[in-house]
Amino acid sequence: MTQGVSTGFRDRREAGQALAAALTSYAGRSDVVVLALPRGGVPVAVEVAEALGAPLDLFLVRKLGAPRHRELAIGAIASGGVRVLNDDVVRWYGMTPAEIEEIAREEQIELERRESAYREGRPALPIEGRVVILVDDGLATGSSMRASVKAVRRRNPSRIVVAVPVGARDTCDELNAHADEVVCVRSPSPLVSGTETSTRRPIRKSATSCAITPFPRPINNARYLDCLVHGRRIPSCRLDISHS
Repeated sequence: MTQGVSTGFRDRREAGQALAAALTSYAGRSDVVVLALPRGGVPVAVEVAEALGAPLDLFLVRKLGAPRHRELAIGAIASGGVRVLNDDVVRWYGMTPAEIEEIAREEQIELERRESAYREGRPALPIEGRVVILVDDGLATGSSMRASVKAVRRRNPSRIVVAVPVGARDTCDELNAHADEVVCVRSPSPLVSGTETSTRRPIRKSATSCAITPFPRPINNARYLDCLVHGRRIPSCRLDISHS
């Protein structure tokens, strides 16, 4: 979002705690899985997973950025060959199918690279027949989340819940047509970019891989978040991220 627009959250950790409080109806259930969209969604999802006592995993998605304005999403891709386009943006830019294919091809390569790097051979959590809570740190156009919902739906979960601490009101409303439930704690106006929750602190790429190990029981938040956000090596993190 633009500078000067406050969501009321000090950082992603506090945002995650607020989001978890809005999801208490899913606490203690054995059929719930929390999937975080890296990287900003990971520290938010950590708080949610711990509060709900649910296993945590990553779900990889890549934004398709407009030419010369890569922060502006023309769409997104997700695992399984899923692609979602923002038709209004595509028309406004006058983009040809060939241009879209070129951008999508580049992002597909990066998606596969990150999938390999983050997972280190570890399989994704099974989600068939389970309640999947998709967590990101915010929603602007919603293209990445729509691609995620579409891809997750193909794996036959019993329910998909989109959960964010902050998002554009219209986007949160529009996602109700794609997910079974949308939980958006706050919708400040104006909201231009959903990549932050009142903090521009970046999330380390290598630290994100710590989130790959699924948690069969409530996670030890203090130790895990220290690894994830601050990039410190602890036993629960398999990577020596000090060399990243």
